[in-house]
Amino acid sequence: MKIFVHGVPDTPAMWEPLLGELGKDAGETLCPALPGFSVPVPDGFDCTKEAYAGWLVGIIETEHARHGEVDLVGHDWGALLVVRAACLRPDLVRSWAVSNALPEQDYKWHRTARIFQTPLLGELFMALTSRKRLTEAFVQSGVPREIGEIEARHWDRSMKSSILKLYRSAKHVASEWAKDLDRLPDRGMVFWGDDDPFVPVETAERFCQHTGVPLHRCGNTGHWSVVERAGKFADLLRSHWA
Repeated sequence: MKIFVHGVPDTPAMWEPLLGELGKDAGETLCPALPGFSVPVPDGFDCTKEAYAGWLVGIIETEHARHGEVDLVGHDWGALLVVRAACLRPDLVRSWAVSNALPEQDYKWHRTARIFQTPLLGELFMALTSRKRLTEAFVQSGVPREIGEIEARHWDRSMKSSILKLYRSAKHVASEWAKDLDRLPDRGMVFWGDDDPFVPVETAERFCQHTGVPLHRCGNTGHWSVVERAGKFADLLRSHWA
């Protein structure tokens, strides 16, 4: 089973170009929506980084019981969660591949993340960001308009609240989660858009030097490289899984 984990402020719709490129090579796939991101937040779920990591581990455990070892693919916050889950349950993971976010101990949060982490300022940002504005931000970042519109359709009170809680729980996620990288399964891969305005490619270079996993850089692409260069990423995943 291949599990694709989206980021923030995305939904599973972001995987459509990649899955289209993979075709039958994707095999059995699961693209779960993070709680609060186009699906309701379960009772008692506090939307912290540890809650989301535990949520993903639960999915991995369920799918492993049904199908055996899983292959994980993650982007943005999905990448952070994939790496964390793989460190927590390496015995259940056959391979992992991530893009444009990593728990690298020297990474400093980007400006928008710091706004999210600041009380009142984060709430003001959310109040001033309309669905139309979010759609245009997606399009300017290389996401096809039709996907950007689908994603922005779910930009609601639940998603905004979930984002603020997640980021405020994660001020020190890089240093906290980097401590367990020695448990990360060897069969990993990092794919990166060189022009990412949120997480510079140097972050990926340091992470890959530390862990020994290959880094595939993609020029003239930004944070959503897996969407902009879905065909290239699909080819890399085929080789990675084989």
